[in-house]
Amino acid sequence: MAQRKWEKKMSAAEALAMIQADLEAPVSAIDSSSEDEDLFVAEGISDPDYKLPTSESDDEDYEGPSSSATSAPAHPPQPRPSTPLPQPRRTTPRRASAPQLQARPSTPQPQPSSTSPTSSDSDVPQESRPKRKGKALQKSARPKRGRSRSATSRDQEQPWHNREEKDNKPDPPRFMPARTPGPTFDTTASWSPLTLFQLFFSASVVRTIIDNTNFNAAKRLQAGMKFVWKALTAQEFYVFMAIIIYTGLVQVHLRSDYWRKAWPYNFHFPSEKMSRDRFEAILWSLHLSNPEEDEENERKRSTDQYDRLFKIKPLYTEMVTACQANFHPNKNICIDERMVASKARSSMKQYMKDKPTKWGYKLFVLADAATAYTWNFFVYAGKSVDTTGHGLSYSSVMDLLPFPLLGRGYNLFVDNFYTSPALFLDLYTKHIGCCGTIRQNRIGFPHTAQNDLHKKAARGDMRWIRDGKLLFVKWMDTREVTMCSTIHEAFSGHTVKRKVKEAGVWKTKYIPIPDAVVDYNKNMGGVDVSDALIGYYTVHHKTMKWYKTFFYHFIDIAVVNSFLLHKELFKMRNEPTLTKPLTQKTFRERLAAEMLSFAEASAAPPPPPPPPQPTCMPMYYGGDATQARRYCRRCQEAGIQRVKTPIYCRKCQVPLCLTSKKNCFQEWHDSH
Repeated sequence: MAQRKWEKKMSAAEALAMIQADLEAPVSAIDSSSEDEDLFVAEGISDPDYKLPTSESDDEDYEGPSSSATSAPAHPPQPRPSTPLPQPRRTTPRRASAPQLQARPSTPQPQPSSTSPTSSDSDVPQESRPKRKGKALQKSARPKRGRSRSATSRDQEQPWHNREEKDNKPDPPRFMPARTPGPTFDTTASWSPLTLFQLFFSASVVRTIIDNTNFNAAKRLQAGMKFVWKALTAQEFYVFMAIIIYTGLVQVHLRSDYWRKAWPYNFHFPSEKMSRDRFEAILWSLHLSNPEEDEENERKRSTDQYDRLFKIKPLYTEMVTACQANFHPNKNICIDERMVASKARSSMKQYMKDKPTKWGYKLFVLADAATAYTWNFFVYAGKSVDTTGHGLSYSSVMDLLPFPLLGRGYNLFVDNFYTSPALFLDLYTKHIGCCGTIRQNRIGFPHTAQNDLHKKAARGDMRWIRDGKLLFVKWMDTREVTMCSTIHEAFSGHTVKRKVKEAGVWKTKYIPIPDAVVDYNKNMGGVDVSDALIGYYTVHHKTMKWYKTFFYHFIDIAVVNSFLLHKELFKMRNEPTLTKPLTQKTFRERLAAEMLSFAEASAAPPPPPPPPQPTCMPMYYGGDATQARRYCRRCQEAGIQRVKTPIYCRKCQVPLCLTSKKNCFQEWHDSH
C-alpha cells in the first residue's frame, strides 16, 4: 500500500490538551482499526472518532461527516471501551514518538447538502450525526414564518441604522400629469352651486333616473299595487332633490315631521312645494336601473355573469366618470376605505372595527390630498377571484390608479392595510412614489435584531434600513411607528412638539421625526376630510332598499365635490361678488334654492316669440289732406326746405319723396 502524505498541524501535547479542554474528559491515544489514521478515545464518549463542537454556529472549523459515513455500515458498530486497548500490529512502520493528532486526507470529500434528499437526518446513521443542543437549536435554524431566505440573509448582513447615520435621498420621478391639476372646465365662466352640481348630475343622468322611476311605478301598478301615481317630470325631480338636500340641513326625528303644521314643525318648506304623499310616492318608486334589465340580471344569479351592483350601475358609472372628468388631482394623492352606514341584511355589508361607521357598505376611495376631492372610487361587493395573486390590498390600489388617465410622478399615501414592498416596488416601476405605515409581518420587512429599536426607547428615537428603493423606518412616539417609503430619506432634521414626562414633570419638547412620518401625517387625511364634509350635512336616511342608500351617498359626493370645486374656483380668480368662498352650509342652502328656481322656470310656459322686425318699405300717411303730407327729409338736407310728400319709410319713420321724377327714398337709404 502506498504510504499517504500527512500534514502536521501542532505538537502532540498541544493537540491532547485542546481535545481534553473541549470534551472535558481524559483522552488517550490508540491505534485505529484502519490503517489510514490514528484515533483518540475520551472517557465517557461512546464514539471513538473525535468531533469538534457539533454545530456550525459553535465552531467555524467544524467539518460534517464524510460521504462514507452516510452509507450504512456492513456490520453494526461495536462499542469500544473507554480505556486504552492494546495496539494491534501494523504492517507499516510507525514513529516511536508521542501520538499526534493527524489531519484528514487532503483529498476533498463530498459534503452532504442541506437541500438534497440524502442530507436528511433519517438517511444519516445515528453514530455519524452531528450532536444537537436540544430543540432550541433546531428551531433557530428554521427561518421565521413570513420571511423569505433572501430577507433572512439580508437581515444578517445589514443592521438597523441610527438617526445620526446619513441616508441617501432617492431621486423622485418627474411629475408629469396627464392634465393640468385642478378644475378641467372653463374657469373663466360664472359657476353657481347648481351649475357645479349639474356637472355630476347631468341632464342625461336625471333623464335616465326619471325614465326608470316611471317604468318601475308603471310595473308596480300593473302588478296590482294601489297608490296614486302620475308621470314624474324634470320639474318634480328637482323639487324632490331640493327636499332631500334640505333634510340634510334641518334634522327631524321622522320624515313626516317636515309636513306637519303644528308647532314646532310648522315648516313652510317643503309642504308648499310638494305634498307628502307625492314625495313618498316618488321615493317609493325611485329606481336607478331598467327594471326589465334587472330581471334579466337576476336570472343570472349564482353564475359568473351576475352583477351584484347592477341596480346602481347607471348612476354609479356616470358619477365616477364625472369625478375624473371635472378635476385632475395634484401631486399628492391618498387611498383609504369609506363606510356608508347601513344595517340592512345584505351580503355586501362589511364590518370595520377601526372606522367611526363600523357597519355598512365599503368603498375604496382615491382622493386628492390637498383638496380632499373624491377623484375615483369603487364599491366593494365581496370576495372575488384575485387575478393579481397579491390579495385585495394590492388589487384595490391598482384598480384605483388608471395610469394613462392619471399620469406619472405622483406620490401615493396609504395605510398599513395596503402597504407592502411588492406593491411599492411595482408602483415605482410605473413612476408612482409611495409612502405608508407598514405591518411588521409583511413579507419583505427586515427582521434583523442588530441595533433594533428597544421597546423602552426614548420618545423620538428612530432606526432605519434601506433596501434598494425601499426605506424602512421605526420611530418611537407614544408607541412604535413603522413606515415604508420610496420617496423619502430617513431623516433630514424635522422636529415635532410633544409632551414628555421627565422626573415626574410633564415638559414640552421638540423631538426628531422622520421625513416619511411628516409627509404621511400631512397628506394621508384626504379621504377622512371628505368623509367629514359628507357627515356634517349628509342626506342619508334609512331605507329598505340598498340601492337607495347609494343614491343618497352619490348625492353627498356630488354636493361635496361641487363645494370643493367652488373653493378652487375662488382661489383661481377674483370673484367680484364674493369676498371669501361660501361655507358648505351656505353652499347647500343656495343649491337647494337654485334647484327650486330651476324647477319653477322649467314649469313656466315659454315666453311668446318676439314680433318680427319691420323692414324699410314706403308707406302712405293717412288722415285728412293737411296731415297726410310731411316735409321730405332728403330735400331738407339738400337745402330745399318747402317740399312735402305723402310717403314715409315704415321702419325709419322718415318722410321721403317717391315719384317718377324724384326718388328721395332710395337716395336717403343709400346715404344712411
